[in-house]
Amino acid sequence: MGNREEKRNLETIPVGSLGIIALKGCSKLGEKVDAFLVKWRAERESEHKGSLAFAGYQRDTYLLEAKVPRFGSGEAKGQILESVRGTDLFLLVDVLNYSQTYSLCGHENHMSPDDHYQDLKRIIAAVGGKARRITVIMPFLYESRQHKRTARESLDCAIALQELVKMGVDNIITFDAHDPRVQNAIPLSGFETVQPAYQFIKGLLKHYKGLEIDADHMMVISPDEGGMKRAIYIANVLGLDMGMFYKRRDYTRIVDGRNPILAHEFLGSDVEGKDMIIIDDMISSGESVLEVAAALKERKANRIFVFATFGLFTGGLERFDKAFEQGLITRVLTTNLIYQTPELLEREWYINCDMSKYIAYIIDTLNHDSSISDLLNPNERIQSIVARYKAGELD
Repeated sequence: MGNREEKRNLETIPVGSLGIIALKGCSKLGEKVDAFLVKWRAERESEHKGSLAFAGYQRDTYLLEAKVPRFGSGEAKGQILESVRGTDLFLLVDVLNYSQTYSLCGHENHMSPDDHYQDLKRIIAAVGGKARRITVIMPFLYESRQHKRTARESLDCAIALQELVKMGVDNIITFDAHDPRVQNAIPLSGFETVQPAYQFIKGLLKHYKGLEIDADHMMVISPDEGGMKRAIYIANVLGLDMGMFYKRRDYTRIVDGRNPILAHEFLGSDVEGKDMIIIDDMISSGESVLEVAAALKERKANRIFVFATFGLFTGGLERFDKAFEQGLITRVLTTNLIYQTPELLEREWYINCDMSKYIAYIIDTLNHDSSISDLLNPNERIQSIVARYKAGELD
């Protein structure tokens, strides 16, 4: 994996001079992505380096300065402080970074997903159509859980996607969309949902020794019927069996806007003595995944590892601390695609999967107008890291 960037044949002419704007709340990730791009482009040999098409190809940073100042009323405007004319522009936004605040009539207000999304539109509006191409990298897709209509209700994710496209966004790249079918709202525009399967497996194998990765010792579990595809993929590439839970709900009443869950029912083969990988797109409060872990423990499962692209932990970390002490969970892996609290990063049960290198690969390749299909299917990389783990070669 170390030398893959040299192997990426990016001899093609860039679409335009590369520019990245990391919105407030995504600056940490933006800096890490930028560092990879600066390093690779300094090392990359190309006979075209001197040509006009490669002007500005090697720079100290590709991050462009932009800000969204606010008035005392809480209203705001987007400002770009450097030229974006003719750039191939990538905008990074984390709509879940609630640690960001602004002053609203003297009160400190924490930014909600709506605020972050609105700021993204302000920055696009400030570009004023002068960029060569605009790609929005929005790891957690705004409103992606509001993806289908069940009653008389709004389809927020579809509206947001159409709004971005109308504003001139060419491509939208997201990670592990709650339901990838939302792209039907913008059928003629670029939309990619990227799976961090490789980074999860790498994170687990690098941080946890003594795992036996075969069907006799390990199983993949989907905590609900919606996440089956994810679990099937991981189970297939690792050669494991899978099982799933479905939620038995009480459809006669509604509590907090949804039908309450009566029980988690299990479908699958015997789990006794096996290690479990529970995979899901997000941990919100964590209630569901911990109930699933408890149900697996009742069936005498061995160690339990939880993979979730987005760790929101909306109910705090205490229930996970407790589950870890009780031996319900062994490790929880989530990515740095959204805001992580300092407390989370210190937890013994937590493994952080860094996605910055992967995003840098995607940006680098797209800027050269090359295919990213090999980046979207990590099967080979997964096989190679598992083989290295089994041979004891992983540090």
